[in-house]
Amino acid sequence: MRGAMRAGLAGILLGSIACSNVIVGTEGRPQSVPLRLRGTPPDATVTIDDQRVGSLALVAARGMRVAPGKHRVTVEAAGFLPFDAAIEAKDAVVALDVKLVPVPD
Repeated sequence: MRGAMRAGLAGILLGSIACSNVIVGTEGRPQSVPLRLRGTPPDATVTIDDQRVGSLALVAARGMRVAPGKHRVTVEAAGFLPFDAAIEAKDAVVALDVKLVPVPD
């Protein structure tokens, strides 16, 4: 019994490995699109689609890739008004220049 289970599991694993690079419905479309952010302050927090991705300095240095489609990019830091942008990633690099404005006194 163990041998049959082991052979069946091996077949499933090998089958999934053999098919791991097949993605249905994406022919001719990019699987991800580069997103480039730069700006200040460097310690601001970058959020994409309500998921925190890191500091503005880190994202600017490393870059990001997003799936094609519509996304919401938010950049926030204490003492600054938030930056919020709706973007649509298609097939070209999406570049955003973020300069947070201090909260008025």
